[in-house]
Amino acid sequence: MKTMTTKIEIEAAEPTVVTRLVVKVGSSTVTQSNGVTDRTYIADLAAQIAAQRSQGRSVILVSSGAVAAGMARLGQVGRPKTIPQKQAAAAVGQGLLMQTYADAFGAHGVTVAQILLTRDDLRDRTRYLNARNTFAALLKAGVVPIVNENDTVAVDEIKFGDNDTLAALVASLAEADALLLLSDVAGLYDRDPTQFADAELIPVVEKIDKATEQRAGSARSKVGAGGMTTKIQAAKICAGAGVRMTIANGHRPNVIADALAGECGTLFLPRPERLGQRKRWIAYGIVPKGSITVNDGARQRLVDEGKSLLPAGVTHISGHFRAGELVRLLDAHGHAFAQGFVNYANDDLFKIMGRRTADISQLLGAKPSDEVVHRDNLVLNL
Repeated sequence: MKTMTTKIEIEAAEPTVVTRLVVKVGSSTVTQSNGVTDRTYIADLAAQIAAQRSQGRSVILVSSGAVAAGMARLGQVGRPKTIPQKQAAAAVGQGLLMQTYADAFGAHGVTVAQILLTRDDLRDRTRYLNARNTFAALLKAGVVPIVNENDTVAVDEIKFGDNDTLAALVASLAEADALLLLSDVAGLYDRDPTQFADAELIPVVEKIDKATEQRAGSARSKVGAGGMTTKIQAAKICAGAGVRMTIANGHRPNVIADALAGECGTLFLPRPERLGQRKRWIAYGIVPKGSITVNDGARQRLVDEGKSLLPAGVTHISGHFRAGELVRLLDAHGHAFAQGFVNYANDDLFKIMGRRTADISQLLGAKPSDEVVHRDNLVLNL
């Protein structure tokens, strides 16, 4: 396997100032082949993070491994087949995993804190801000927050689905400068390195396009829940949040320092302009309840002119949503290009779609708003 390098890529990979770092480790990285938590690896990881802290950086750790640790303690083989089984394994394993981390960081005089999150914690604006304030308070106190999805209570409706997505959302929430995904792969390759011996590692991705997404494979690990596809999705979140993201092999010696220096892995560059916190919450913190298809003229006004969406531009509605809930906006070809808070429930919107704003009162008996989605409550996709 080779590494592709160009002058542009090398210049783009030059390190930037990182004062707040999020590190994510997957189950396959912190777990031995027999499913038992790898204490030696966690001790080394704690030492690397302690070294970063000594340089003045605050660090948040997002760690998988609770379910695997619980499975090992319970003598289970293979991933749990039902949600209750997974929740039981997580309930057993989370305490074991945190104790391992507490011991490892304690050897360096570092205090850790456990934060367990579900999608609901980011979907609700008040809970989102509370979580943000908790991270700020812990980092100010010199504590390393250790984050995981709350698998003991999570069901499909409130799951992140994978810790790559969770790590990216945490990086956005906590105003991090960089996210490092430590995995069992060295980064993104131009083709599958498990099938092609001459596959080349891509050192820098300046923009995520269709070609980048096509290079992402399916889940590879027997233990973890994510694969390269979820890491690309995490990179999209980071790009909009102004966060540099690197995928690197978690078992490379001194990987954290090397990745920050641009000496290993694949670096995904952020967009030049970072979205504000509220816009990021709209873009990434909430799962849309439905979709609204708009005509070409409406799409142009939304994308090119920064206008709001009016009823006249709506051509189709899908899903059930209430006023104030989040919806996706689709173009005439069915491609999602934005999302935002809708001012009308789906039933009322069906009655006024394609009509003039002046007709709303007559059609509904009232006019709560001229706009279907106001531009201040709208975020364009990357």
